[in-house]
Amino acid sequence: MIRASLTGGSGYVGGELLRLLLGHPGVEIAQAASASRTGKFVHTAHPNLRGVTDLKFTHPETLEPCDVLFLCEPHGKAAGRIETFASLAKKIVDLSADFRLESAAAYEKWYGWTHPAPEWLPRFTYGLPEFFREELKGADYASGVGCNATVTNLALAPLARSGLLERAVVEVKVGSSEAGARPTEASHHPERAQAVRPFKLTGHRHQAEVRRVLGEDFELHFSVTSVPLVRGAAATAHCFLKEPLAEKDLWKLYRSAYGPEPFVRLVAQKTGIHRFPEPALLAGTNFCDVGFAADPGSPGNRVIVTAALDNLVKGAAGSALQCMNLMIGLDEGEGLSFPGLHPL
Repeated sequence: MIRASLTGGSGYVGGELLRLLLGHPGVEIAQAASASRTGKFVHTAHPNLRGVTDLKFTHPETLEPCDVLFLCEPHGKAAGRIETFASLAKKIVDLSADFRLESAAAYEKWYGWTHPAPEWLPRFTYGLPEFFREELKGADYASGVGCNATVTNLALAPLARSGLLERAVVEVKVGSSEAGARPTEASHHPERAQAVRPFKLTGHRHQAEVRRVLGEDFELHFSVTSVPLVRGAAATAHCFLKEPLAEKDLWKLYRSAYGPEPFVRLVAQKTGIHRFPEPALLAGTNFCDVGFAADPGSPGNRVIVTAALDNLVKGAAGSALQCMNLMIGLDEGEGLSFPGLHPL
């Protein structure tokens, strides 16, 4: 039995990770740390876990050695204590942004801060199993993934990696849980409830992860808009190709890329009300649904690709658990079989 602990356990991502770990047949949760809720039952922060576990939050300073340690800290917190965390567990999955990028210079550019542990950056494998599966097998350290980056990477990868993609204009619509559990002026209900609010039209930091995964060989325009959802990230990508691509060839390309993938599903139907990816159908799941449509005769050989996922699961805790499974040699889908609900 794998003994796993986590820090930042009272946040939304920490709660989702606890839910997934409690359903994992090969894992025992040793400790769930939260400085703000030390000594309180886990269900006081995550009421869906009432009756599922009698675990109480411990203080981060009382963490004990374990097999796997998940860091669910706010961005900027894990990097300053990575030496301490590494002394507690051989395997670490950091769900924050602190080890997602490859260089300290990238953090200066995209996050505007000096990385306190730049020597640790090369030690972390980027935690997106669809593209770093072999590197994650047996790895000791894995980074988290940005949910907006992940939905975009999975949407664009088959076109980008085939060399067909010349330019992509990507709009990602996101739910309020992306902002985290701590309330802010922007998340106040009267301000957020019915908002369709563009909050990053240029320069979004998740572009750095898209470039890390897909390279620099195409032009990328990327924006993010808040919409009246709690969970979910949905990308619409207008892709301009170097040569025309018929719909049957799109199917061939995407099936070739994702046919064996356990958590990527192709959703592009001609009939029905669920013809393309819909984030509401993915709540609580580790799936990313990807759909597409060719626009015959359009200027620039345009193809529209859509993708959707649950930002707290496939965009965070689910991918982290998938990474852990690979890192310790388990089936990567262990503990991640929940298919979602309909209707929601």
